[in-house]
Amino acid sequence: MPQGQLAQVLRGVLKEADERLLVGPGTIDDAGVLVLGESEGLAAGQSLLLVQTVDYFPPVVDDPYLYGAIAAANAMSDVYAMGGRVLSVLNLAGFPKDFPEQWISEIFRGGFDKVAEAGGIVAGGHTVQTPEAQFGFAVTGLVERAQMTSNAGAQEGDLLYLTKPLGMGTMTTSAKRGKISWDELEPAAQQMATLNDRAAAAMGTVRANACTDITGFGLAGHSHNIGRASGKTLCIDLARVPIFPGAFELAAAGGISGAAGRGRVSLAEDIQISASADPTRVNLAFDAETSGGLLIVVDPAAASALEAALIDEGQMVAAVGEVCASKGATVELR
Repeated sequence: MPQGQLAQVLRGVLKEADERLLVGPGTIDDAGVLVLGESEGLAAGQSLLLVQTVDYFPPVVDDPYLYGAIAAANAMSDVYAMGGRVLSVLNLAGFPKDFPEQWISEIFRGGFDKVAEAGGIVAGGHTVQTPEAQFGFAVTGLVERAQMTSNAGAQEGDLLYLTKPLGMGTMTTSAKRGKISWDELEPAAQQMATLNDRAAAAMGTVRANACTDITGFGLAGHSHNIGRASGKTLCIDLARVPIFPGAFELAAAGGISGAAGRGRVSLAEDIQISASADPTRVNLAFDAETSGGLLIVVDPAAASALEAALIDEGQMVAAVGEVCASKGATVELR
């Protein structure tokens, strides 16, 4: 659902939050966060946070094993964006009546292998028959309060770091249209199946002020969520945003997903686009990502430490902008 429409719907139904709910749907954050305390069996003075999220979607690649792995990595990424670790998952799956059992088995295997890689436990799930395959997970994680990151903490002058290149929406859309082969798509599939655990570990070595993962709302949409919740403008230098090999050329030729156009219309009043911004890079910023990287927001004093930690974890280091004082817009693409 487009962000503007989602925000309008939620505005009419959200109730007053329970005091135990630290992060809820009001800020359109990556996950919900609940405070655990004595009533949940913790010792007096202890505070642990429960992180909960859910995500599922139809196939983005034809390889069933990788589809399952990508769906799992994408769902668990929300926990990493909150600074947490994965504890357990519940599987959500729907398949057509005549869907080959071998494919179903491979989808489950890919998803469960990825959960195991994350150190999580598959605790159960629910399956139904659907017109189109759907697969994903409800994920429960834990995070210490001092390590929790949300959309709402960005401060003026903070720097923005992205940990995976953009272009997954363009790559998968181009594959569906027959514009690229599986050999060309497979490297993108492998990126989508890569967990954000190492990026989250690097972030955990510094005190990040905010974080989000770049998924269905794209870089522009998820940056908007941080800007909106923090009352700031995220100024993104598009020329510094890394693009997955081949995605720029495909996007320039029209290989952008439908979500890019919907997001651009939905957020037209909130995102300012510089007249000098490259149109293809603007489109890629709005394009939906699947299992994209983390967008980490840190104080400039912590930037060098974060970069060193990312390198130590084998992660990409890409400073893509800064947090500006509110300019009316939540995001400035320049």
